Amino acid sequence: MKYIEVTFQLGSNAAFRDMLIDSLGNEGPFDSFVETTDGLKAYVTADQFSETFVAETVAAIKQLSPSMAAVDCRYSISEVPDKNWNEEWERNHTAVMVEEPSRIYVRAPFHQPRPDVDYEIVIEPKMSFGTAHHQTTRMMLSFVAAEPLAGRRLLDMGTGTGVLAILAKMRGASYVEAIDVDEWAYRNAIENAERNDVDINIHLGDATSLAGQFDVVLANINKNILLRDMAAYTAVLNHSGTLIISGFYNHDEPALVSHAASLGLEPASRREADSWASLRFVKQ
Repeated sequence: MKYIEVTFQLGSNAAFRDMLIDSLGNEGPFDSFVETTDGLKAYVTADQFSETFVAETVAAIKQLSPSMAAVDCRYSISEVPDKNWNEEWERNHTAVMVEEPSRIYVRAPFHQPRPDVDYEIVIEPKMSFGTAHHQTTRMMLSFVAAEPLAGRRLLDMGTGTGVLAILAKMRGASYVEAIDVDEWAYRNAIENAERNDVDINIHLGDATSLAGQFDVVLANINKNILLRDMAAYTAVLNHSGTLIISGFYNHDEPALVSHAASLGLEPASRREADSWASLRFVKQ
C-alpha cells in the first residue's frame, strides 16, 4: 500500500505539533506520526490523502490564538515506498514513567521490567491510542491512580490499547468494561489484557451500545465525541459516580464544563499538560 509522508517544520513548538497530531489523526485519515527535532512527520495512505485538508488544518490551528498564528509552519509532501509501519513505529518506541500519584511504568514487551514501581503495564505497541506517550493518556493514568476503585464498576470508553482499563483492574476495580469502535484497537486491547493477566470485558461498539450501571466512567477521546456522547455516559453512571474525560485542549474546557453541568455533573478537579486538559466530574 502506498503512503504519503507530510513533513512539517515547526521549530520547537510542541503545542502546534500536538494540535496537528490531534487534528490530522482524530479528524482526518492520518494513521501514524513520528516526532522530529524540528517538527513532525505524518503518514496517510495515498488513496486518502488530501493536500487541501492539510492546508485547511494548518490554517485552522493558526486561527486559534496569536501564538499559534505566529508559528512558521512549513510542510513538504512526498510518496514513500511500502514498509512495515508497525516495525518502523516499534523501532522508535520508548517506555514511559508516570510519577504521580503512583509510579506507573508503561512499557513494551521488548523493554526491561522495573520491579521498583507501583504498577507495571506491558503494552504491545500496535499504533492503537494509549501507550502513555501522549499527555492525555498520562493525565488519565494519574486520575485512575488517584481514584478509589476497590470494589467499584468502571467503564473505559475509547479504550485504545486498554491501558487505563488495565490499571483500573490492577487497582482493585471489581468489574471493568472497555469499549472501542476500532477493530484494531479492540483486538489490541484484548491482547494487552491477557498479557497483563487482568479480566476485562472488552468489546467493539460506541456509546449506543452501553448498558448496565457504573461507578466510574473514563473517556479519553476528543471534544466532539465527548460533547455528543456525554449524556450516554451520564445515563449509565451511578449517583455520586465519577466521570473522567480527556482528549481536548484547555481552551475547549468551557464548552465541556457547560455541557456537563446541564447533565448534572459537577466539576471536581482538573489536570493540564502543555495545551491539553483532563477533567474529573461527580454526578449529582
